[in-house]
Amino acid sequence: MNRRHCAAAAITLVCALAVLTVPTQAFAAPPPSPSHPPAAPAGPQRKSLEEVREEIDALYRKAGAATDAYNLAEEQAEKQSGEIVKLAQAIVAGQAKIADLKSRAGAQAREQYRTGGLPPGAQMMLSDDPRMFMDGVNRVWQGQQAAKGVLGELTRTQEDLETYTKDASSNWKKLEANRLKQAKAKKRINGQITAAKKLESQLEKEERARLLELEQEAEYKAQTAWLGSGALKEINREASARGKKAVAFATAQIGKPYVWGAEGPGSYDCSGLTSQAWAAAGRPIPRTSQEQWRQLPHIAVKDMRPGDLIIYHGDASHVGMYIGDGAIVHAPRPGRNVTLAGAGSMEILGVVRPDR
Repeated sequence: MNRRHCAAAAITLVCALAVLTVPTQAFAAPPPSPSHPPAAPAGPQRKSLEEVREEIDALYRKAGAATDAYNLAEEQAEKQSGEIVKLAQAIVAGQAKIADLKSRAGAQAREQYRTGGLPPGAQMMLSDDPRMFMDGVNRVWQGQQAAKGVLGELTRTQEDLETYTKDASSNWKKLEANRLKQAKAKKRINGQITAAKKLESQLEKEERARLLELEQEAEYKAQTAWLGSGALKEINREASARGKKAVAFATAQIGKPYVWGAEGPGSYDCSGLTSQAWAAAGRPIPRTSQEQWRQLPHIAVKDMRPGDLIIYHGDASHVGMYIGDGAIVHAPRPGRNVTLAGAGSMEILGVVRPDR
């Protein structure tokens, strides 16, 4: 039995044990005794732990979507910055070239002035010597072509310079727009994570432990339903050479914390983990889960193999790497570490293959 199979089996066993050992007591207050009439509610009714779990999960999912927006804006801002640097270099080179061309055109004009408006070749054309006459004709023609060449190149360079300047201005505007997107996304992320942490901090220690059990139960239930559909029966493919490298990198990060916007080496968000794993395998892919879903080739679930990326939720806000035997490695959310999970433990949107 290989290591991946053991890992996947361990996941299923742990989840099953968690369900079997879950305490049966409820966290809501017991109903009042029939001998005592119910007291009038003193304030808003406390939410059940399951409702709290669902609310926290929704907040973290929204934070995940905002993280994708932040990462995309950051990637675009980096691209814009690089373009601006290249354009600035082109503008400097263009200005130097224009200065040189103007100097050459000025030298030609000064030479014509010194010779009374006639280039040396034109003066030779006045000679009675046939050889000197033909040589003069040739020199005049060459001089005219050279002058046209300088003026034509000067015009083209000035036009290029104007284009570079316009492009630089456009990229600056895009850069500022992407920085604004980053700032807004960062504000949303922090707000949602803060709200989720506040909800969790209001729970007692025992309730927080139970909250983790409820998360595991929900994942186990979804994974069991996915396996029960027969999805795994048709999935039995070997990873490609690069896929094996990507899986090895990703699984080596297990235990490292989730941090939004992080792409290693000490912490990761979900798409930071998958993009770095495939970069380590020699195949750069888009940074965000939404762009990975949009740009990479789609694969049917029954055809997936280790190294493929499973995109989750309708908004493609989460991604994990399939490692075989019905399991994924992923960075779940803030407060959790990179870990193994069931491939069907979340709503699957689809599968993409980086090295198709």
